Amino acid sequence: MSTVRRLFVCTNQKSGVGEDVAKALKKELKIQGLKKLLTGGERERVRVQTCNCLDLCKHCKKGPGAALIVYPEGTAYGKVRPADAAELVARHLGLGQVVERLLLRDQ
Repeated sequence: MSTVRRLFVCTNQKSGVGEDVAKALKKELKIQGLKKLLTGGERERVRVQTCNCLDLCKHCKKGPGAALIVYPEGTAYGKVRPADAAELVARHLGLGQVVERLLLRDQ
């Protein structure tokens, strides 16, 4: 059975950083070979999707990065910049570890 893990990236910012973050995440998934995973005997696909709003603006509106949520676990990250993509892919998707410095705790 195949499952899908999704990374929703907010693109509702004037700076366009959300689009850049989404592109960087897609690139890193390919580079790190994590676009399709085999975990616990199940095949898992990872999709990066942009969206207009995640209702997390209070965390990112005036900051340098975008908000994103990883599903199905529902982990929310904020102020994510394209330079953070490699770490997010390697640690969160590859190792199953939360990237504490980007984690949004009070959603």
